Amino acid sequence: MITATGQQFKDWSAAYRLFQGDRMNTEKLFSVIRKNVVDTICPEEEEIYAHMDDTLFRKSGKKVSGVKWMRDPLGPPFQTNLVLGQRFIQVSLSLFAKMDTVQTTNIPVSLQHCPCTPKPKKDSSPEELILFKELQKKSKLSVIGAQQISALRKSLNEEEYNEKNLVVSVDGSYTNESVLKALDEKVVIIGRVRKDCKLHQTPTLTENGKVGRNRVYGTALPTPECIRQSDQYEWRDVKAWATGKIHTFQIKTIDAVRWRKAGGQDMRLVIIRPIGYRLTKQSKLLYKEPAYLICTSVKLPVEKLLQAYLWRWGIEVNFRDQKTLLGCGQAQVRKEIPCSKVPQFVTAVYSMLLLASSQAKIIDLPRPKWYTKLKTQRTTTQDLLNQFKAIKWTDSIKINFSDFVMMENKQRSAKNNPIHSLSSLFYTRN
Repeated sequence: MITATGQQFKDWSAAYRLFQGDRMNTEKLFSVIRKNVVDTICPEEEEIYAHMDDTLFRKSGKKVSGVKWMRDPLGPPFQTNLVLGQRFIQVSLSLFAKMDTVQTTNIPVSLQHCPCTPKPKKDSSPEELILFKELQKKSKLSVIGAQQISALRKSLNEEEYNEKNLVVSVDGSYTNESVLKALDEKVVIIGRVRKDCKLHQTPTLTENGKVGRNRVYGTALPTPECIRQSDQYEWRDVKAWATGKIHTFQIKTIDAVRWRKAGGQDMRLVIIRPIGYRLTKQSKLLYKEPAYLICTSVKLPVEKLLQAYLWRWGIEVNFRDQKTLLGCGQAQVRKEIPCSKVPQFVTAVYSMLLLASSQAKIIDLPRPKWYTKLKTQRTTTQDLLNQFKAIKWTDSIKINFSDFVMMENKQRSAKNNPIHSLSSLFYTRN
């Protein structure tokens, strides 16, 4: 940042204290992004779709705030590897003009640092051990995730969006008692459950006897795996957008289901049959694993439920772009406040880039010959960065970039030797 603004030959000590203390308010940055995303959504839509997941920022120093040895999520399934890293929870909102079987862009609106509680020494007092266990419970990812959902719902209410339901799709690590029993009003959770979880029907009036209190859980249901294999429940075709095109998914649904992890609220069980695919045209047909979903709302249509969960893959794309393209988590900071605010600032810049690309009219740059582009392919973050660089560089070197792109064809038709000086300039600056 200092070099880009031409201040590398000045006193830069004040710039290094930018993220220390209260000088950088990242909450206000995310509030502006959140409001613009929600305003872009069609006013007729009754739901706001969000996605939440946690990620690991790798670190090499052991004295960095919040660093701990944790399981490597990129390790092989047959071997558990450990890496040094920091834990973060991110919440992204789906940006779309109208809820339909379409592709959407997930824009991060929150990034929370979740440091682990340091373990006390062996000769610690009993009071310190009790305090450690209490802090350890509060630092769980599921507890912090429930707090992030409540904070998002509260901020939407303050911005006069209290009439819209907040639909949050999560993975199996957040489909537990800590999240499901702490939901606010107008919050719907869509998450994965185990294939052998124990579910119950809603108790009927005949099951509630006259003596004692009314029953909360009715007759026990078969496990989701048994329901998937049973012919008693019929499959249903539902269309949804995934992997660049519209697919027809076969699902089974059971309404009015109750789960002890969620208390006495009615839920919906959705079982998705795996779709077959081929790695090549000559290879055999392969299948993914089936998915078992739980939704805390029975009124949400199945088409919206399935599409909202498929949109959750966009948050994984956010993590990849933030780490590899923008270097989120690579800043060499050690103290507690900068370790939290620097990744938040980089994430906010990334969100503003995605938000600006959805509102601005930018002509796509031509790609190299070896890069095949499909018509249904989305505009990647690297494409947006290339467009941003092209706009800035054409202003600095005073050339017409569209004419520069066609220069090769003009010189080829005139049978002249092409001049690669401008190409070398752009290549070195990239």
